Amino acid sequence: MSEGAMGIPALPATGQTRRLHRLDRAVLAVNRALMIIALAGMAVLIFANVLLRYLAHDGLVWAEEVSRYLMLWMTFLGIGPVLRLGGHMAVDTLQQKLSPGGARAVRGIIVALLAAFMAYFIYLGVIYAGRTWVQATAITEIPFSFVAGAVPVGFALALWHLCAIACGFIAEGRLETSADLDPEQAASL
Repeated sequence: MSEGAMGIPALPATGQTRRLHRLDRAVLAVNRALMIIALAGMAVLIFANVLLRYLAHDGLVWAEEVSRYLMLWMTFLGIGPVLRLGGHMAVDTLQQKLSPGGARAVRGIIVALLAAFMAYFIYLGVIYAGRTWVQATAITEIPFSFVAGAVPVGFALALWHLCAIACGFIAEGRLETSADLDPEQAASL
């Protein structure tokens, strides 16, 4: 089986699996792009605000608030891509000590628990965002639902990413790899 993007073994080439794989790659690309935009926006806002404070003695009043909300969005958008790479803290001692079948069962339980947790937080996030629609943020006065929306959107994307790696993780304990995050290459820089 040949390796696809991010070190995932390519699926058999049927029309439906190719479309699903392309959709998954598109979702991942959009997710990453949104994270990059949020990080870039924070960096530009904070840098501009510091410059304005020291050079013009007057900063952007709304920069700190908007940067805080961008950080929140970036955090929730990052759950899924980090999950795909196995970047969240995990204790895998039990599954290493079990037989291959037992290890698969434990990994299946882990995936089921994560999916239930994510679905529950999508539900709670939608309720919370709906309840905060009438509240406005302190300085920019946008509906707080736009900020609270990071929770259901982030967990919905995380659930998508979990589904994308579930079969390989349950069967073999396999996660994705990324050339962008190669520790050997990073150490040589």
